[in-house]
Amino acid sequence: MNYIELTEKIRLFTEGHVKKSRYEHSVRVAQMCARICRYYGLDADKGYLAGIGHDMCKDFPDDKLIELASKDGNPIIEIERQKPSLLHGRAASVMMKESFLIDDEDILEAVAWHTSGKRGMRDLTKALFIADKIEPGRPQATPKYIEEKFQLSLNGMLYSVLKENFEYLNKKGYEVFPGSEELLQDYKE
Repeated sequence: MNYIELTEKIRLFTEGHVKKSRYEHSVRVAQMCARICRYYGLDADKGYLAGIGHDMCKDFPDDKLIELASKDGNPIIEIERQKPSLLHGRAASVMMKESFLIDDEDILEAVAWHTSGKRGMRDLTKALFIADKIEPGRPQATPKYIEEKFQLSLNGMLYSVLKENFEYLNKKGYEVFPGSEELLQDYKE
């Protein structure tokens, strides 16, 4: 797989299909995901590619998100029906596979599950999930905050970010994705 060429195609698609602020977020996530990958001995090229494309479908209409996500073989659950924007990762994964001919399961899983995470996720999925939550554009993501995260193991970093995300959603009164509590317990150290 030619990562340079493919990444550029994904980057251009993302830049052309999301609002400017989301594209800038995607670049920061790609950079952070590549950094996490390098730090923990994972493939930084895969991390960058997954990061630059993780939100490529985020600004698609609800019906298009549902149409794409329904092709991945996983059921669309009630919370996703009520808020189809939650399907943007699954839709992007399908688009990467169909339109960009990406067959790397690490990349496809990472992109598909970057919003909610999933039990038994691969290390690249963990890296992208974390990168999406701690990229420098996030309000809490000061240099000190980010460096503290890098003092943890990959699973420790994931647990820390999952816990913060869970607490934030509860505090705001938002519905938490089913399975989030179990996921938290899986990575509690």
